[in-house]
Amino acid sequence: MSNPTNEQDIQTFASVWDAIADTPAEAANLKLRSELMDQIAAIVTEHGWTQSEAATRCGVTQPRMNDLLRGRISRFSLDALVNIAAVLGLRVQVRLEAA
Repeated sequence: MSNPTNEQDIQTFASVWDAIADTPAEAANLKLRSELMDQIAAIVTEHGWTQSEAATRCGVTQPRMNDLLRGRISRFSLDALVNIAAVLGLRVQVRLEAA
């Protein structure tokens, strides 16, 4: 009986985003969106806001806030997340590094 998984078949990736994205550009975009969503969600948690209160403070609907807090990354563009952060009084900075 042979082993169905050969070592040659196993791929490793630097991040989960690299594994699921089709291109390095898409992986970078997903990573940035994920980081922004995590930081916005942390602010909501830190302040103890309900979803409704967080939505009002962020200028979005409650269902949209629910999507953000549940990590539904496909429903948010980088631009939309930067706008939400700005409404919360935050400044988003992007740092470029060699790949």
